[in-house]
Amino acid sequence: MLKFIGAAAVLLSCTLMGLLVAGSYSRRPVEIRCLLNALQMLETEVTYGATPLPEALAAVAERCDPRVALLFNRAAQELLTMRGLTAREAWEAALREFYPGSALTNSERAILLELGNSLGISDRSDQVKHLVLAKEQLKLEQAKAEEASLKNSKVYNYLGFLGGLTIVLILI
Repeated sequence: MLKFIGAAAVLLSCTLMGLLVAGSYSRRPVEIRCLLNALQMLETEVTYGATPLPEALAAVAERCDPRVALLFNRAAQELLTMRGLTAREAWEAALREFYPGSALTNSERAILLELGNSLGISDRSDQVKHLVLAKEQLKLEQAKAEEASLKNSKVYNYLGFLGGLTIVLILI
């Protein structure tokens, strides 16, 4: 009986680990898509609304997907604290808080950091150009993420279960 409980625990834990890894592969394209939508909203706020950056970031945070709202909300809060932070510093601080809990990779983080370098330091048309560039780069990353998700999600689902089953068979 004790062997059966131990075998079930090993099998369950390995299966859950596989599902967790597969889940991160599935979450990444969704988060990139949410980021693209939020950047489109920010572009609209900057272009047509002529909204100041802190207010534009706050407006985007209210309307965008909750998965990425933290990034925009935190950046807006940092700018509104009046601690003398530049838009780049506020964006980087928000990204440092957002990134560990997301499924994004270093390449998406680098794109967002590069976008932060141009926020708030130029005129409206230049900021729009940087937003469009970031969106195009993220679209390429989204295509890669969707391909990786299709390829790796099933693999890790099965690998977790079969790895656990192998361990149970070796131990019994």
